[in-house]
Amino acid sequence: MIRRIILSQNYFFWTFFHVLLGIVSSLTPFALIFWFYLVAGSSILMIFKVKSIFPFVVFVIYLTSFEILARMSQTSPYIPYELGKYLLFLMLILGVFKFGSKNYLGLLLVLLLVPAVFFDLSGKVDQKALIFNLLGPINVGLAVWFFYGKSISKYQLIRLLRISLFPLIAVLSSTIFKIPSYDEIEFSLGANFATSGGGGSNQVATLLGLGIFICFLFLINKWKITGYRIGDFLLFFFFGFQGLLTFSRGGIIGGIMGISIILFFVLQSNESVKRRYNLPKISKALLLAGILITITFQIADNLTDGLLGLRYLGETQGTLSGTKEKSIDSITTGRFSIFMEDTNLWLDNPIFGVGIGASSFLRSDSQFYLTHVELSRLLSEHGLLGLFYFSILMYLFVDLIISKRPPMEKGILVAFFLIAIYTTFHAAMRTYLTPLFIGLSLMDIKLSKTPFKSPKKEEEPEIQEQRIKY
Repeated sequence: MIRRIILSQNYFFWTFFHVLLGIVSSLTPFALIFWFYLVAGSSILMIFKVKSIFPFVVFVIYLTSFEILARMSQTSPYIPYELGKYLLFLMLILGVFKFGSKNYLGLLLVLLLVPAVFFDLSGKVDQKALIFNLLGPINVGLAVWFFYGKSISKYQLIRLLRISLFPLIAVLSSTIFKIPSYDEIEFSLGANFATSGGGGSNQVATLLGLGIFICFLFLINKWKITGYRIGDFLLFFFFGFQGLLTFSRGGIIGGIMGISIILFFVLQSNESVKRRYNLPKISKALLLAGILITITFQIADNLTDGLLGLRYLGETQGTLSGTKEKSIDSITTGRFSIFMEDTNLWLDNPIFGVGIGASSFLRSDSQFYLTHVELSRLLSEHGLLGLFYFSILMYLFVDLIISKRPPMEKGILVAFFLIAIYTTFHAAMRTYLTPLFIGLSLMDIKLSKTPFKSPKKEEEPEIQEQRIKY
C-alpha cells in the first residue's frame, strides 16, 4: 500500500481519501484501525526488501503521523496512545541495523540518558512514568543515529512532504467534523478543547501548525498537494483557521516560524543565487499568503468576539479583570514557573539530576504538573548529562547552519530542526514530531541541475526509477 501511495500521481484522490478517513474516524475508531494495519501489514515486507532508504522513511513518517488522530479517535489499545514513541523506537532501531550509520552522536545521546534510569529521588516514579518521559529523548538520539548523512532526492523530498501531510489532513477534517455549531462554543482565553476534536489542544495545534508550514512550502514552489491550486490554498486556509480556533498558540507560532525561516533563506539570496538555484519568485506568493493569513486571523478573531487577538497578546481572564498581573508566567500559561522550579532542582542536584520522571513530584508550587519544556526536564532529571545532551543537539544545529547547501534545501532543513526544537519548549516531547523532524533535518538532499524547479510533470523520471527499484 505504501508503494501505491508513493507512486500515485492522483493527488486529489488521496487528499479526498484522507479527508474521509478523518471524518469516518470521528464516528468509529475501527476505520483508522483497519487502515493503519492494512498499510502496515501490506508494506512491512516490501520496505525491507528494497535497497532504497526512501520507502522505509515514507513508511515510518506516514504511520507515525497518525498518532494524534489515533488519540482523537480513541483507538487504544489497538493503536497505542503513544503510537509515535513506540513505532519510532522500533523502526529506527531496525533502520540502523538494515541501513547502517557512520555517525555515532545519536548513540551518545542515548547513552547520556541511561544513568538517570537507575535512581529516583522522589520514590514515586513507576514504570509507566519512566517510559513516558524516557522514550521521547531516546527516539531523538535514535533519529540522529539513523538519519544523519542519509540521502534522498529532491523529488523524493516533495513526495515525502506530501505523504506526511495526508495524515494531518485527516486530523484537520476530523476536528472540523467534530466541531459543534460555533454559536454553541464558549470561547475563553484558554485552550479550547471543543475545537480540537477531542485531542489535546496543544498537540492538535502543533500538527495543524505543521500543516500550515508544509502547505506554504508547496504553494511557493508550485508543487502539488491536491492537484489543484485552489485546493492547496483552501488547505492552507483551513489549517490556519482551525489551528487558530484551538486557542493553543505554540503550534501555530511554530508553523509561522517555519514560514519565516524559508522566507529568510530565499530573500537573503542575491539575484545570481536565485537564478542559479531557480528559487521561487517570492513577492507574489508572499503577498497572497500574507493577505490569506490576515483574512484567516480576522475571520477567526471576529468569530470569537476578539478573544483570539487577546489570547495572542498574552491576556487571561485574570489580567483583564485586574486580579492578576500580566507576566511571563501568565503569557506562557505557567510554563515559566515550571521551568524555573526544574532549574532549581538541577542546581540542587547538578551532576545526575533527580532521576527520570521525578521532577513533577519534587517541585513545590507545580507538583504533579507535567513539564512542557523538555530542556528544563533534561536538566532537572539528568543533571549535567542532560546539559551535554542538549549541547549535542545545538552542535548539530550549528553544523547545519554553517553547511554549504542551496538556499531552499537549507531553509527546509533548518525549518525542520527549529520547528522540532521549538515544539519541545511548549509540548516537551509528547508527539512524534520532534524526533522525526530532527532526524529529517539531518538528511542530505540530492539536487538536479535545476534544483527545486517545478516542472509540469514534476515526478515522472523519479517514478520510473522507483518502479525499477520496487
